[in-house]
Amino acid sequence: MSAVEELDSDEKVDIDQVTTEQYLTFIMEGEEYGVDILAVQEIRGWESATPVPNSPGYIKGVINLRGTIVPIMDLRGRFDLTKPEYGPETVVIVLKIEFDKGSRIMGIIVDAISDVYDVPLDDIKRTGFGENQNARFIKGLVTVNKHMVILLKLEQFITFD
Repeated sequence: MSAVEELDSDEKVDIDQVTTEQYLTFIMEGEEYGVDILAVQEIRGWESATPVPNSPGYIKGVINLRGTIVPIMDLRGRFDLTKPEYGPETVVIVLKIEFDKGSRIMGIIVDAISDVYDVPLDDIKRTGFGENQNARFIKGLVTVNKHMVILLKLEQFITFD
């Protein structure tokens, strides 16, 4: 594949020249996390999901989203954080997660939406967590407006080990 892709407007973008990525950020337990905005399909208010027997505790069930069955994951549960009651600010971020063999749609429950940031790729720092059980979910850390944002690896959410 070439390092240059053609756009509809006949402009060319050199992919090797891309220096920023956009992240949708959200709050959980007072910390700010970010996911690649290109993976975000939609943001919905919390609604109960249909439970699925024998699923992990952090999977709240599934919803029917315009004919697509979407598993809903409580991200606090996935990260072993405290589990507050869902309130009016609780939202579900519906994500399309890309893999080598295709894509999957999944919703994640978060406390509240925060912002969208352009993140310079050079500003993303490694975590240094080593073998911490949650380190596999973290792409890196970035400082935005004097506070730390944890950037997440979406493809790691699907593994139900």
